[in-house]
Amino acid sequence: MSSVFGSGEISTSDEYLHEIIGFIRVHKDGRCERLIGNNKLPAGIDSSTGVESKDVVISPETNLSARIYIPKTATPNQKLPVLIYFHGGGFVVESTTSPNYHPTLNHLTAKSNVIAVSVDYRLAPEYPLPVGYNDCWKAVQWVASHGSGHGPDSWLNKFADFSKVFFAGDSAGANIAHNLAIRFGLDPIGGINLEGIILLHPHFGGSDPIGSELGKNKKLKAFTDQFWKVATSGSGLDDPRFNPEKDPNLSGLGCSKILVVVAEKDCLRDRGLHYKELMEKSGWAGKVEMLESKDEDHVFFWFDHVSENACTFFNTISTFINHGN
Repeated sequence: MSSVFGSGEISTSDEYLHEIIGFIRVHKDGRCERLIGNNKLPAGIDSSTGVESKDVVISPETNLSARIYIPKTATPNQKLPVLIYFHGGGFVVESTTSPNYHPTLNHLTAKSNVIAVSVDYRLAPEYPLPVGYNDCWKAVQWVASHGSGHGPDSWLNKFADFSKVFFAGDSAGANIAHNLAIRFGLDPIGGINLEGIILLHPHFGGSDPIGSELGKNKKLKAFTDQFWKVATSGSGLDDPRFNPEKDPNLSGLGCSKILVVVAEKDCLRDRGLHYKELMEKSGWAGKVEMLESKDEDHVFFWFDHVSENACTFFNTISTFINHGN
């Protein structure tokens, strides 16, 4: 079983309105008790990478914020690609400040030589989807407001190349990146060019099991499906936001390339492979690239930035972003 998803056991207790074991308990009075992702790391200069970060408020009305990262090599004379990152956590846990994300974004920024904007969107179930999607879309619009060089944030004004923008995320965040790229295809945002999306161990699903979900990962499919059900207050597993196969707008994805990254031991691996096949058959005109990390499990890069597999992981992302720059 995946170490991230624990034993994969589903709660049979009626003590809580909802319980995803190891992640979240929703009490009958509506109070949410999150069991991971609660610790917070401050922004600042990272001693191991030299990356500098800061927190910015995007919308005071909704408390929407982001953490922005710049590499130590940043200079106004050489504009950097923009990586807009959406964290995972099944739409219900984690944040930009989490010990799982802040060090990873430092490393990703340094390795890929980008200016990264990590979005702290509101979580379900207090804010059921599509609130999280809409928060992330507003964050993209906020980034785009800097396209003329006169936006509210000095780092984006000075260092960002808005002709090379990428959406990226892991797990549920990869789901968000995909769905925002679909939205971007339908309703492009002026001021930025969405060149590609980077889907790391994407969390997709569907009512019909595929691949290993029919066998060894049957139990884990039921476990991971819980996140979607809690996040949407009961939206079906074939909602096109969760099951891209059901999306009539798939061929209109609003970028020219996709990087899909899966891990060999991840219970969500087959969903990532299926997504690649769907995009290649959809009529979408872009190119899909693929990386599979052997002997690794879901979001292994949270915990490992330096092994051979981790180096290949980060180098592949860097090449995808900077190829042709």
